[in-house]
Parts: sequence; C-alpha cells; structure tokens
Amino acid sequence: MTDHDAPFAECPHSAQDVDLFGPGAPEQWYNAYDVLHREAPVLCLPGEGLTPDQDAYILTKYEDISRVVKNWERFPPTLSLLVKQIEVAGKLPQEMPDLDAMIISICSLRPTPELWRTHRQELTDPWVGPGASRHEEMITGHVDHLIDGWVHRDSVDFIKQFARPLPQRTMASILGFPLEDIAQLEIWGNAQVMSYVHGCGHNNKLTDAQTREKFRLLSGFGEYVRAKTLEKRAAPQDDMISFLTQVRYEALDRKLTDEEINGIVYAMVIGGLETTQYAIAEQAQLICERPGLFQRLKNDRSLIRIFIEEGMRLRSPTQGLSTRITSRDERFQGVDVPAGSTLHLRWGAANIDPDAFEDAKQLKLDRKAATRHLAFSAGPRVCPGAGLSRLEQTIAWNRLFDRLDDISYGADNDFLHQPGIMLGTLKLNLNITKA
Repeated sequence: MTDHDAPFAECPHSAQDVDLFGPGAPEQWYNAYDVLHREAPVLCLPGEGLTPDQDAYILTKYEDISRVVKNWERFPPTLSLLVKQIEVAGKLPQEMPDLDAMIISICSLRPTPELWRTHRQELTDPWVGPGASRHEEMITGHVDHLIDGWVHRDSVDFIKQFARPLPQRTMASILGFPLEDIAQLEIWGNAQVMSYVHGCGHNNKLTDAQTREKFRLLSGFGEYVRAKTLEKRAAPQDDMISFLTQVRYEALDRKLTDEEINGIVYAMVIGGLETTQYAIAEQAQLICERPGLFQRLKNDRSLIRIFIEEGMRLRSPTQGLSTRITSRDERFQGVDVPAGSTLHLRWGAANIDPDAFEDAKQLKLDRKAATRHLAFSAGPRVCPGAGLSRLEQTIAWNRLFDRLDDISYGADNDFLHQPGIMLGTLKLNLNITKA
C-alpha cells in the first residue's frame, strides 16, 4: 500500500485473492494492482452490472482507461443513462425520490456533452478551474492561519490540523459561506460522500437505512444553500454563489434557478474537499519516507510542481469509480466486454501501470509529462476543480517549506485508511522542526 510495511490485510498472491472493495481492502490495494496488471488487467465481476444479467469489469491499464474517458459517446457516463431514464419517465427530477441536488441540476443544465462543456466554461471554470488563480491570496491566508496554530509545537495532527481544514476553509470562502459554519458544512460534506466511504462494492451501494440518513442530513444542507442564495440575490458579494445568482447561462439564454444553484454548490462541495485533503496527506507521507526529500524541495521550489503531480500519480486520491458503460461490444487486453457492461475505472492502478510509466512506482522529480496521470480523470469529464486543487497543494507546500525545516513521522501512526474508494489516511501525526 505504502512504502512502509502494512500488515493490516492479507496480501493477495493471485487474481482469485483480489478484493478491492471488502473490509481492509485499502491496506493492500497497491499489492493487488501488481497482481491484476500481471494476471487480470480486465477483471470480470459477474452479475454486478446495471442489472443482474449484466457484468461489470475492472480496468487497471492506463491505455484502456485513457481510451474510455476520452470518448463520451462510445463509453457513456452512467449518470447520462440516469438522465435519459428521468426524461423517459416524464416527471420533473424534483418529483422523483432519492435524487440529490446535483443530479437534479444536471438534468437541466448539463445533460449532454456539449452542455457539460459549456457549463464548465461559463459557470465553474472562473472559480475552480483555470480561473482559480484569483484565490491565491485567500488560500495563502488560510494556510498561514492553520500553520500558526501548531508551528510552535514539536508535533502536529497533520490531517486534523492542516490537510482537512484547508480545503474546507478554501471552499467556504469561494462559495461565500461564513468560516464559523464549517463545522456544520463538514457534517453535510460527510453525508454527500457517504456512499463513496461506506457504500458496498464497486457501485458504492448504501443500505436503505444509510440512504434515509443521507437524505435526512442533506435536507438541512439544501435549506442552508437556499437561504444563502436568497441573501446573495438581494446583496451580491465577491463569491461563487453571488456570481451564480447574477450570471446569464448563455447555453439556455436565461439565469439559473435556486434549485440549479443548489445543485452546482452540491457538486462543488462533494468534489472540493476530499481530493485535496487526501493528496496533501499522502504527499506528507511520501516526504517522510524519503530522507532528504524535504530539504531538496525546500531548496529548489521549482520541483514542487512535479512533486505534487508525482504524489497524485503514486497515491491517487480517488482510486476508482464505476462511471462508464459500454455502448457496443468492446475488447480490452484480449478480453471481450459485451455492450451494456459497467466499467470500473481503477485510476490508482492505471497511474502505476509499468507499461505507461517508466519506474512506475518511483517518485521521479525529473519525470517528463508529469501531468499525464489520471488522478483527475481526462477528456471532456476531467475534474472541474483540478486547477483549484493544484493551487491549494502548491501554496500549502511552499508555505510549509517556508516555515518548517523538516517533518518526520511522529508517534502513534498505524497508517490505516478509511473504507470506500478514496485513499484517505485516518490520522497522521508528524514531528516538526520550525524554520
């Protein structure tokens, strides 16, 4: 799993031993990827497709996953099938049970590849995409505030006191939420990602009780966002929600409804917190496991960009998602995959594919084309917040190198990870030396 020993789950020795979704599975994911690359780069999950008579397939090779994510028409997203079902039903999405705000807004704002692209360009890119550089001063302020809280000590709970609150504070500032509401926003954020953490199998299925609890919690979030939207319609400020209340969406030649804004905010929260937290926490571990790396990066800041990309490649925050369907019969690595099959895209495995990356398991600060990893996916559905996440990581490490002389593993680290499909270290205690 990591460079240190990880005796927390039984190491798989053959493809028959591999279970990427069972209890304790995250502790052996990277050992499992070696096995799958060698024996079963396309692994069938019988009867685990959209219906019991269809199968799902785990793809682990870079070339296969790259081909899939770059072709929306040939490998449509599962969400697009849901949108079609809603259209066929002839009901408003708001009238259908168990649909979250994001899916409801997708139905009206971005149901097609063309509208998906326009949605990004007009509504989110100015805030979390290429336009994210506007937040540099704000993010730097949050980073320094967090470091101030522990820099005079000998150790820090790095996740609790830095990696987790940084994206929370950043996203709250971008959306226009008061920082004092972050504790409540964290509860809602955890509810949004409940299926990705506590869901079962590759489809991240929740029990009926878990689903009810999720929507109970999120009803409060919807009320909160609607109240903030109302405030900002009346008195716009320099934040994303204010922008969304005022902007005219050119693709539909109209302004956005409150429900559509609610759905966009939902998507920002679900995508804006987890990835950055996990990336920064794993990068800290990469540094601790490589003597001299902290000093090398501190002394040559030009290497930080490649270090961040290599960190996300080696320890991908989102390890895999079942997000695509085959629209026709396909063939991957000599394996026939029928039309209608679900594809589980295993980004974590693709990013250490030895056929795609030289010295795939090594952190190389001279790696060419360092951004070609798939940690943010690729193609038309590449993560819209990739620019913001990279900016947060870059500022975080620059300021950490400014204010610290070294970090190392502290006491009481077991290196266990949360369940689900995110590479989330549960705790990380670091010893620190102030600059």
